[in-house]
Amino acid sequence: MSDRALYKSKRSQATDIPKEVKDVVWERDGGRCIFCGNAYARPEAHVVPRSAGGLGVEKNIITVCRRCHTVLDQTPRRDRMLAQAKHYLFSLYGEFDDEEVMYNAHSN
Repeated sequence: MSDRALYKSKRSQATDIPKEVKDVVWERDGGRCIFCGNAYARPEAHVVPRSAGGLGVEKNIITVCRRCHTVLDQTPRRDRMLAQAKHYLFSLYGEFDDEEVMYNAHSN
């Protein structure tokens, strides 16, 4: 474990996206933004945001391009895009429950 990781809270560590998760999500999403199909994308967006305790787990991470990530994070289109992302994840995993992908200090 790196010195930096020693100083991170358990919640912060749980919301980070491990390389293994990024690799799986990249493959799952076909190496393209799930919103626009842009190949210049990365598996780095949390559906349930880190600020709300969204975990860095496969079921909570989507591949997005920089433009769509900015629109997702900083515009009124957020709710519509989140609904689209949850529908996409539902098609892969079944029911999407925000609580399931959120940090819980008592169970993590």
